[in-house]
Amino acid sequence: MALTHTPAQVELGSAALPFDLPATDGSRWNLNRARGPKGLLVAFICNHCPYVQAIKTRLGSDCAQLQALGYGVVAISSNDASRYPADGFEAMTKLAAAEGWSFPYLYDESQDVARAYGALCTPDFFAYDADLKLVYRGRLDTASLGPRPAEMRAELVEALSAVANGEEPPAAQPSMGCSIKWRSD
Repeated sequence: MALTHTPAQVELGSAALPFDLPATDGSRWNLNRARGPKGLLVAFICNHCPYVQAIKTRLGSDCAQLQALGYGVVAISSNDASRYPADGFEAMTKLAAAEGWSFPYLYDESQDVARAYGALCTPDFFAYDADLKLVYRGRLDTASLGPRPAEMRAELVEALSAVANGEEPPAAQPSMGCSIKWRSD
């Protein structure tokens, strides 16, 4: 079935948008709770995507580095779990626990948050500065479906480290992954 909407294209400098979503830890998270003193990373991911599967371990370690710098981090799954049960809330809870992620994994069942942010794929990263203005949108790194070689740059971590130090981040590269599995209703 054809998509019934077109996600918004979000420009650098755009403000982070409010959300209030359930987390796999049993709590609810909103924008104010999620932000850190240096800003916020919003990562749109899911469980079954091979691109997310390939980065899930380094996502955890990279996000821990960002949290140590003062960034809040949330991951959000917006996939239609009725058609993709591997992306359902129970499976999300198991994945977050198995990976030992230090950040909340949120469920956007209505897909309203993904639409509002303009998320297109999984993984898709939106990074905001301390004023919650978009400073980076793109990928984690260039490793794609493989492990990150030792000589490969951790692009997202480098970009947000620069922002934390008051510098301009390097230009983000486009996200690459599986399309978000939109509901047909």
